[in-house]
Amino acid sequence: MIEADDLIALVQNYNPKSNSGLIARAYDYGQRMHDGQVRHSGEPYFSHPVAVAAILTEQQLDDATIVTALLHDTIEDTRSTYQEIEREFGAEVAELVDGVTKLTNLQLSSSETKQAENFRKLFMAMSKDLRVILVKLADRLHNMRTIRAMRPDKQAQKARETMDIYAPLAGRIGMQWMREELEDLAFRVLNPEGRNSIIRRFITLQRETGDVIQKITSDIERELDRAGIEAEVFGRAKKPHSIWRKMEEKKIGFSRLSDIYGFRIIVGSEGDCYGALGAVHQRWAAVPGRFKDYISQPKSNGYRSIHTTVSGRDGKRVEVQIRTREMHEVAETGIAAHWSYRDGERAENPFAVDPAKWVATLTERFDTEDDHDEFLEHVKMEMYADQVFCFTPKGEVIKLPRGATPLDFAYMIHTRIGDSCVGAKVDGLRVPLWTRLKNGQSVDIMTAEGQRPQATWIDIVATGRAKAAIRRSLREEDRARFIKLGRELARVAFDTVGKQVTDKALNTAAKQLGIEDRNEVLARIGSAEMTARAVIETLYPNMVRKNGDEIDVARAVVGLSPSQTFRRASCCQPVPGERIVGIAYRGKGVMIHSIDCEALVDFEDDLERWVDLHWHEGQHPAAHSVSLDLTIANGSGVLGRICTLIGEQRANISDLVFIDRKPDFYRLIVDVELSDVEHLHAVMLALEADSDVASVARHRDLERKP
Repeated sequence: MIEADDLIALVQNYNPKSNSGLIARAYDYGQRMHDGQVRHSGEPYFSHPVAVAAILTEQQLDDATIVTALLHDTIEDTRSTYQEIEREFGAEVAELVDGVTKLTNLQLSSSETKQAENFRKLFMAMSKDLRVILVKLADRLHNMRTIRAMRPDKQAQKARETMDIYAPLAGRIGMQWMREELEDLAFRVLNPEGRNSIIRRFITLQRETGDVIQKITSDIERELDRAGIEAEVFGRAKKPHSIWRKMEEKKIGFSRLSDIYGFRIIVGSEGDCYGALGAVHQRWAAVPGRFKDYISQPKSNGYRSIHTTVSGRDGKRVEVQIRTREMHEVAETGIAAHWSYRDGERAENPFAVDPAKWVATLTERFDTEDDHDEFLEHVKMEMYADQVFCFTPKGEVIKLPRGATPLDFAYMIHTRIGDSCVGAKVDGLRVPLWTRLKNGQSVDIMTAEGQRPQATWIDIVATGRAKAAIRRSLREEDRARFIKLGRELARVAFDTVGKQVTDKALNTAAKQLGIEDRNEVLARIGSAEMTARAVIETLYPNMVRKNGDEIDVARAVVGLSPSQTFRRASCCQPVPGERIVGIAYRGKGVMIHSIDCEALVDFEDDLERWVDLHWHEGQHPAAHSVSLDLTIANGSGVLGRICTLIGEQRANISDLVFIDRKPDFYRLIVDVELSDVEHLHAVMLALEADSDVASVARHRDLERKP
């Protein structure tokens, strides 16, 4: 375990003006609070907070952050309190320690709903002081470095949480070195065989080719020397997990993987960055599509660098990053650069971003989402997204995640622009709204008054901002439509009992039914979540006719989203009372099939299109057409009597087609309008009982399937 004097020396190496007395007191206090506690490995527990503090000294962080690291487990695991820490070390440290404690208690790998709420709390904690996250990430890094002492099941849980949450978060705030180490430590737990296989291949490759990194480094240094550019060149092999991920994404083996080496060129000025780029491209062929200029278009976390991939020695692809020393410091520490010290002074790095502004851009729309799943979706999109940079017609830069479309671009400008978007031009050419944008393209959005977001847009956009705006607009539009429809349905229902549908009556019903207000009552009636009859039964229970209202044919099915329409499949012609399933068609709504329909075999490998549905309970009108296959005697008046028989069962014949005419029998298909499956059975039973009917069966025609 690092002693107090050694830790203080680490801090004073970069901050000679640090408050060594404060750090020494925090060290002593933490050691006393954790006295007697041990880790899973058997080491004194306090060795962990000290190690976390040492990790943060590598980022050259301020005294308050180092002290917080030493005390970060005291409130949770010892008799220490917030008030005591505030009294001993000040309000700033107490707030930071309390923030880390709250983050520790968040179960970020729990169920989806709880996980979403905890992510919300995580981002809110970040918005107060990002140093809380820096301490938490260092805490997780040390725990992963020492994870072997834990039970295997706990190792797997912590590793998955690290891979899913903490590693991407470290990358998002610009601490790429920490992201890579966290991923590799988690990879070692989750897939040790995969990791070992990558390492074995590296050893074999090095034995066959020698020290490729040193050779390529010397090549680059020689070219920069010729160009008169002073620079430091560093090379390294990529981490095992990074290589494994590339192999998985590209579905190729190690031998076919090319860019497994990365090199950094650190120069003195921004001009030298472009000079070094020219020297590299003059010597080696650039790989098309693998150039990114994050100097002219920096990432939101302050990251600046030029990235290029070239075909280097022996045709091997190598990735080269070019940046200045100041850019490199931000690239290594990310947002943490805001608090770093150099020679006792707060480092004034022109490329370090203001953490408060950065977190505000990340969280501005998260705290308005009511839907937990949507919030979680947006957070993960923001954490994992790589970026592309596109331009407005006026030359303004719009940053978007990779895979974004013109619709995302429109919503990034303004929600109003997105909502009214009707088309887009990319580099002057009209393109579909689902086109994936590329770096450097100019995008011109066309709008029209009266245009509203379409339900299909949800599948087109890639950003959380656009998805949230579209869903919000659709909900508002659907709600307004449902309220209007609900009021009309309620008016008709109230008329049947001689009453008027007043606001007071609806508010009274809402109170009795435990619903928010009258508009919510009307919205539920309009969306078929509730019937107008239920409202009347609540207000006037003795005035309702027991035979009840018939269910509207257009709202006969339960399980559709508000924007979806449905049609009955002509192959099986399902009727109320039968088990049904829906098959979704893009732009055509949902087709309803009987659960035993043979046409469903065609969709067995496309299960994401299946929609779980059932019929509304209640009285359905006789408006569902069913085809019956009849064989009847060829006699005088027989057909007329059969038609009368069907009419006596309160069913209407909508069509009749003769299939076969024989001297003694006719075979025909009769389309009958029915209310439900019981009505169908009654009609078929009546026909079967007639002496002139040789056979009656339901006609199923797979040739008529949708």
